[in-house]
Parts: sequence; structure tokens; C-alpha cells
Amino acid sequence: MMDPAPPRVHEYADQAVAYVQRALGVKLEYDSDTLPVLDHYLRTVPADQPAALELVLATAGAYFGEVVRKRLGGRWETTGPELEWRVVLPTTIGFSPAGFVATAISQTDLDDFDSEITAPPRMLPHLQQALARMGEVSVEDYYSLCGRLDTLEHVHEVLVAVAAQMIGGADDAEDALVGADAEALAAGVEDEDDEDDDEAEDDDDNEHDDDALADEPSGPVN
Repeated sequence: MMDPAPPRVHEYADQAVAYVQRALGVKLEYDSDTLPVLDHYLRTVPADQPAALELVLATAGAYFGEVVRKRLGGRWETTGPELEWRVVLPTTIGFSPAGFVATAISQTDLDDFDSEITAPPRMLPHLQQALARMGEVSVEDYYSLCGRLDTLEHVHEVLVAVAAQMIGGADDAEDALVGADAEALAAGVEDEDDEDDDEAEDDDDNEHDDDALADEPSGPVN
């Protein structure tokens, strides 16, 4: 069973539902079917009103994070400023929901917000390979929350398959991921891939503990 959202996240997500219903007359249902409604709402948000924009980033980010967790599982990391809170999936990949919302509004990458998908160094090659296989999309689709959800789902499926190879049973892989220690799983997958490569193992020992960034799919096209 998925852990409940932290109280502040839950409060912000419900506020996003209320804001969208008030503005557009449609109730968000914490699912992919109504996510395009939130994307539409974000396109109406004025970027020149900092206080209002910050509230939208916090509330819509909390809502999107909960949509992802309901579909894929995962947990919130709520240390630090609210707009830097992250969701980490059972497959060890992480992202900043508020960062995704910021780029959905601006339709471009922003220096002040984290819009990258991250993974521990040992899982990064698997994540990069999954993203590299995704095709080009329009700018609007690339930065939309619907597009981000599609990307996360694709990567999640690939990494579940990687875990299945290690665990030895595709049917049980996703359940095993939910209960596993994500860092231990990541280490186990990479160790299996590199068990005969002493040089690579030495390099891994020297890697820092910070999450590594992965390139997004090949990118937006006009």
C-alpha cells in the first residue's frame, strides 16, 4: 500500500483541484484522464505575478506528484524549500513536480527550477537508454504534464523490466520494487551488469552520492 502524502502536500494538491474547478468548471480526479485539464489551466497562468505563480507551482506540483504516485508508487522527499520537494519512484528515479509545472507554464527550460529526471549513478545508464529510445515530440507535448507522465511511465516500465531480470520473475518485479530498498536494488542491478568488470567497479566506488541527471527524450521539435 502506498504511503499517504505528507499533510502539506495533500493540502496543496486539494487546493489545485479547487483552483481548477473554480477557473474551468472541471474537477480534477487525480488521474491521467483529467490531467490535460490541468495542462490547459497552466497555459492561462500569468508568469508576471510572482506570488500567484509560486502558489500555482506549489499546488499544481503537489497535485501532479500525487497523480504520478497513484499510478507508479513512490514517496515524497520534503526537505528544503517547498518548490524543491521531490518524488522518488520505486525504481529510484526522481523528479521535482514543481519544476515540471514551471516548465509547463513557461514552455522552456528554466535555470531556477529543476526539470530533470534523476537517478543514482548506478541506475543512470538504464535511465539514459530508456530516454534515448523515446522519439521527438512537439514543444507543447514535451513540456506538458501529460508528456512528463508518459515519460515517467515509459522509464518506470523499462526499469521494472531491468529489476525483473535481477529478481528472476517479471510477474513479481513491481511488487518487489515497492518493498525493496531502492538504493540496494540499484546497486544490485549494476553489480550484476558489471560483475566481471573490475575497472568499472573501481570507478563506481569513487562516485559521489548525489543523484545523477539524465537527458530527457531527444527533445521538443517545432
